[in-house]
Amino acid sequence: MATILYVDDDPSVGLILEDTLHRAGHETIGARHVPEALHVLSQGGVDLIISDYRMPGITGLELISMMQREGYDVPLIMLTGYASIEHAVTAIKAGAVDYITKPVRPQQLELAVDQALEFVRLRRENETLRREVMELRNERQILGESGAIRRLMQTVAMAAPTRATVLLQGESGTGKELFARAIHDQSDRRDRPFIKLNCAALPEGLIESALFGHEKGAFTGAIKRVEGAFERAHRGTLLLDEISEMRLDLQAKLLRVLQEQEFERVGGSHPISVDVRIIATTNRNLAADAQAGAFRQDLYYRLSTIPISIPPLRERPEDIPILAYRFALRTAQDTGKQFDGIDPEAMAMLQAAAWHGNVRELQHAVERAVILSPNPTLTASALDGERFGLTMGLAAASSRASLGAAAAAAAGLDADAIVLHTFNVAEAEGVLIQRALERANQNRTRAAELLGISVRTLRNKLNSPSAS
Repeated sequence: MATILYVDDDPSVGLILEDTLHRAGHETIGARHVPEALHVLSQGGVDLIISDYRMPGITGLELISMMQREGYDVPLIMLTGYASIEHAVTAIKAGAVDYITKPVRPQQLELAVDQALEFVRLRRENETLRREVMELRNERQILGESGAIRRLMQTVAMAAPTRATVLLQGESGTGKELFARAIHDQSDRRDRPFIKLNCAALPEGLIESALFGHEKGAFTGAIKRVEGAFERAHRGTLLLDEISEMRLDLQAKLLRVLQEQEFERVGGSHPISVDVRIIATTNRNLAADAQAGAFRQDLYYRLSTIPISIPPLRERPEDIPILAYRFALRTAQDTGKQFDGIDPEAMAMLQAAAWHGNVRELQHAVERAVILSPNPTLTASALDGERFGLTMGLAAASSRASLGAAAAAAAGLDADAIVLHTFNVAEAEGVLIQRALERANQNRTRAAELLGISVRTLRNKLNSPSAS
């Protein structure tokens, strides 16, 4: 079951240890002193050490210290005499996982070994879970290089340590849940529950029970008491997704819970106190809904203590390259395919697309392209232009604009000079748009100013099928 190294200068004790451990199914390695034990450790494969405290030369306590200096992470059980229990306590403080008194009793030895090995198993399991949690948090990392994302992350960092409610507003697919998790992960509640409740996905008759729980017999089918989202999120964070879909009568109950931090289960009569941080999301203009009477104004003000608006992907195209690379690399790893990068023309197509489904749509487009592409480099031909509204013509125009810039430099013209290789008005317009975007670092508002048109007109031209 395990390989156990015992260290003792008394041969009779060694025989007892070896016999007992063999009968328990373990393999044993014996050492008469600490230098010999360290040599065995250097070979690897040792799961547990049983060491005598008193030995000629180097003691068992010094062995613990030497193991720590050398980086040996192997649990150790200390053997000590009846008259030296204080030595055992000292050994535990130094890092031993347990101690056994002499004379060694087989039952005591087997129990101590089993407990030590279980301790090792649980520690390794915890380390594995910790790594998995960190990998999961890395997967949830918000990616983006635009000024908008940097400003949003600054707001998240300031809001996270507080108890204030946060209202995340943005179109579907912009990553509102990612921002909610980022707020939770950066708060002092990070080790507490993060509970998500989608207000739009629950049947109308069940949402109150989902929020507050219910008592046994509260309604037909309530065969036992059930805790609601608020109870499960106690001392943690509750994400109310698509809060705008909640019924007006439930909005009043939610407001009461937010104000008093207590509620009653459906069918219950006793108040339950909770400590819950609320984050709400919506893809609608909640202020306008509140003004129109479709959402309670008092609840809107309570939820929007810290309002955060997440811009759509089409307004931050500079974030597309890093997102596309992440999605492509992850898909390639999941499918066992080689991925060498994204072709410049393909990237230009991705950045020129409207992405009405935002980051989620980009992710699906890139995943599909990687799966269906026969090449390790993602090319423009792998992208479904018709399905995702990608503008092939503008991608080609970008290439021609680069050639025009090179030709201007070769001719000794100003770096901002544009050399056209076409009399086609639509193609020439495409070149102008791409050069303006390059000059404005992909900022569409600034590019529209350079072109003398509105941002809406520029967006329409970028998304227009005639651009191809």
